[in-house]
Amino acid sequence: MQTLRLGLEWFLNPDHLPFLIGQRKGWFKDAGIDLELIEPAEHLDAVDAIARGEMEVAITEPLHLVEDRAKGDAVVGFARFLHTNGGVMYLADSGIERPRDMAGKRIQYPGAPGPGGPAIVGTMVRADGGECSAEDFERVNNSFYHTDALLERKADVATLAFYNFEVVEARHRGADAHFFALKDWGVPDFCQLILITSPALLDEKREVFQALLRVLGRGIDFIHQHPAEARAIYNDATENSLNDALGQAIFEATVPCFTFDFSMSDDYYAQLEGWMAENALIEERPGRSSYWTNALALT
Repeated sequence: MQTLRLGLEWFLNPDHLPFLIGQRKGWFKDAGIDLELIEPAEHLDAVDAIARGEMEVAITEPLHLVEDRAKGDAVVGFARFLHTNGGVMYLADSGIERPRDMAGKRIQYPGAPGPGGPAIVGTMVRADGGECSAEDFERVNNSFYHTDALLERKADVATLAFYNFEVVEARHRGADAHFFALKDWGVPDFCQLILITSPALLDEKREVFQALLRVLGRGIDFIHQHPAEARAIYNDATENSLNDALGQAIFEATVPCFTFDFSMSDDYYAQLEGWMAENALIEERPGRSSYWTNALALT
């Protein structure tokens, strides 16, 4: 039996349902894997945690994978399993009607005052024919509490918001929340969840990771083929969170986001790297072959 410690990117939520199903149905055990889900107390620096031997694999987003590799970290991604719609959220009474109206606005994002928020919003403004520079925006850090930042008038817009979570939450709380999607306004669509590890661990545990992906795929199948039982497994694992109307709404919005295609293309990462370099999010382009492999996803 091989122990695999999987670092979650956030608190346990519907994004992690296929892994919960694999645990509860005993499929990981059958595959020789003792899977432990690690829920971070704070935002997780997964690459450092893997390097320290605290976990073998972690969930992150493509943007962070490229950032980490561009910094010289030893990291490789090997499977994508969820693809949601992400972008910038705003309220109807903000005076914003189209992306170019966001020029000069206050941006809420967890990485503030880093360059990510202005890069995303600025790209959208320019894609809509507006003009702006990174210095035109006020940067607000209200952690991951996007809805609070907007409702408390600390910020005018919030990024990076996931449609299946933050927009659902804001509307549940009575906010007239609206949304500009990345993919519609010039920003590479990086609102996807991927699995990463170190190159050394990928070589050492290749068969274990292949077995992990087989169970992951089986879990996604189960969600669609046995939705009632999948809901029951999640509800039990999260101590009846689906008895709450918001929890139920987020769950329903997340289920369609799971993908059966674990691979990612050269063109996708070339576009993402180009945008990140153009917006000074990375100093050099590391090249997809140095941090992504489809070898496990396509077997």
